[in-house]
Amino acid sequence: MRDGERADDGAKPYTQVDLSVLVVGAGAAGARTAIELAERGIDDVLVLGKRDHGDAHTTWARGGINGALGTHDPEDSWEIHAADTLNEGHFLNDPEKVEAVTQQMPDRLRELDDWGMDFSRTEDGEPDQRFFGAQSFRRTAFAGDYTGEALLNTLVEKAQQHEIPYRENVMVTKLLSDGERSHGAVGFDMDSGEMLLFNAGAVVLAAGGHAAVYSRHTSRDDENNGDGAALAHDAGAELMDMEFVQFHPTGMAVDESDPDWEPWSGRLVTEAVRGEGGRLYNSEGERFMERYSPDQMELDARDIVARAIAQEIAEGRGTENGGVYLDISHRDRTFIEERLPRMYERFSELGVDMSEEAVEVAPTSHYGMGGVRVDGDGETSVDGLYAIGETMAGVHGANRLGGNSLAETVAYGVVTGEAVAERVDGPGTVPDEVRTAIAEPHLRGLQATANRDGEYEPETLMAELRGLMWEHAGILRDEESLQAGLDRLDAVRRKAERMTVGSMQSRSFEFALDLGFMLTVSEAILRGALERTESRGAHYRTDYTDKSERWQRNICIERADLGGMELSTEPVGEPSEAVRVALDEGHELDYHQLE
Repeated sequence: MRDGERADDGAKPYTQVDLSVLVVGAGAAGARTAIELAERGIDDVLVLGKRDHGDAHTTWARGGINGALGTHDPEDSWEIHAADTLNEGHFLNDPEKVEAVTQQMPDRLRELDDWGMDFSRTEDGEPDQRFFGAQSFRRTAFAGDYTGEALLNTLVEKAQQHEIPYRENVMVTKLLSDGERSHGAVGFDMDSGEMLLFNAGAVVLAAGGHAAVYSRHTSRDDENNGDGAALAHDAGAELMDMEFVQFHPTGMAVDESDPDWEPWSGRLVTEAVRGEGGRLYNSEGERFMERYSPDQMELDARDIVARAIAQEIAEGRGTENGGVYLDISHRDRTFIEERLPRMYERFSELGVDMSEEAVEVAPTSHYGMGGVRVDGDGETSVDGLYAIGETMAGVHGANRLGGNSLAETVAYGVVTGEAVAERVDGPGTVPDEVRTAIAEPHLRGLQATANRDGEYEPETLMAELRGLMWEHAGILRDEESLQAGLDRLDAVRRKAERMTVGSMQSRSFEFALDLGFMLTVSEAILRGALERTESRGAHYRTDYTDKSERWQRNICIERADLGGMELSTEPVGEPSEAVRVALDEGHELDYHQLE
């Protein structure tokens, strides 16, 4: 069945789209990949976005983008940037991927500058750079506190100059794979309900991460639900490091009974506030990071600051809204308005003047270090299927260095774009057996899911899943709680079989599909966390509080032949000699130079 023909069984027809490369995800990673493909002569590329053009989650990344430009600190280098990244990742990072990012980033920042990105600037006109947590030097370039928005606007404008085709409000629901080779994808138009089959020579997953499987998170509720990782797992690709979820120290802690504040619960208060000198205090007025990290204070690694805040709250020194205070009122109002304009505006609209009073913050789910296991070019174990950005694993290890997420998107956009351009040879051909055994049954399944009566609303089950993940796989974990989380996950999965779902254009239909992705990713997080019997980076086991040398291995997850998940481990690679020298030199930020 092709291009609108109706199947004999009366199923809804689908439209087939033939192209060389399908890019799933229209944020920075997807846009930069498409630009690289266009500049290398691949003109039949299609970028898909689940939202309106330019409305990707990249815009919520605020604090900055790393690269050893040396604007303020000329002694900085890509090798030291790599060393900081490995240290922050507790040496579970893939050194090859780390070095691929850090070596590129000075050039990528200059490229973005040439393309017109709205960087904040030094007095002599260079892109300015600020301190960020756990970094040895000022290497985080920024555009006020709206860096992700400025980055995406720049990339979208460049993509439009290349006239790269883009289709918005399309959801990919299954990859077409025989387990060995990728043949494209299927999905639907979220506005019209049109069913789509993409016959693609290569597929690049740039669909974001999975932080929104938790009840407190920095993402919008309809984003970062794990689409990319779940799609890849279903297609036969491996996942890796899924137990490592970064809980950002400073999400908004609000009175959730107040309708003006409730929508902001957990939303990010950028690390740039601390990078510009913001201080953390408990309800007793103590600057408590002096107890946990007297040298690096508020700019220690995110996992350390997040656990410190959680400890203060647990011991009864939290605020009325379950957080601590973040105070930058010792800075002048003009400084805050210039360096942190979006933060200042947000809190001002809520009636809080950051230049005069502290704001309440608490840890919140922010970023998944794990994702799809890929090689140095971003290709999965399924030929022709690639994953980049937050969808991929390997760069960040056990904990991400702030400012490296945006860096990874543009660096691997170039790496993967180059690799795909060299390998792709026009549109593929969906084998008949894949079409009849996978694509068409799945599309019929989508049709059957729509307009279905049941006992449970998808949003209710999503809230239940997020709650159990926060309770059982949050900042503090142990065996009993993780196992209980898996049991509760099975209960949600059974309820999901009895959902009430609206039409294909409805939000309930979208949420029903999101829930399926979230169940897969949540199980992978719980199983990985249960398997890793140590504490390392963002993964903290109260029953195994020490780091174990034998666990300097990555946990890989693949689909078992008879269903379920199969776990194995792989050793971590070795850094290059140049990076090893930087590690041995022991560079480290001294917070007190900011005082």
